Amino acid sequence: MTAERQGHSAHFEEALPDVLMRIVSELHDVAYLIERIEPQLSDTRGETHLTEADRMMVLQGIDLAVQKTRGLAEFIDTVTSTIPAEWLVDVTTAVSLIKLADMQRSLGHGSLRRGHSQPIDDSAGAFEAF
Repeated sequence: MTAERQGHSAHFEEALPDVLMRIVSELHDVAYLIERIEPQLSDTRGETHLTEADRMMVLQGIDLAVQKTRGLAEFIDTVTSTIPAEWLVDVTTAVSLIKLADMQRSLGHGSLRRGHSQPIDDSAGAFEAF
């Protein structure tokens, strides 16, 4: 009988450095996608819903998001090089915890921002080292 038939979910273990390097790759992809938005906003001509000052704040916010994303990727990449390949992580449990955290956030109040470095209404471009 499999673990799933016995009422337990199957667990999949993977080397922690491999998992972290996939996260690094995803963060670099996110930074690239965010960067692709910026030219479209800066080339906006004609009727726009943003004032020039607001548009500048949005562009600065995009730059900050790219910098933070790349900084996190580089940090994880550096830390990963010191982790032995023998260290395993239960990917099934890790993904379940992420899904649980997402559900808790979506069910929570919009005003709560646990785990974030800045509230949404902070000035765009304000730097906070992680």
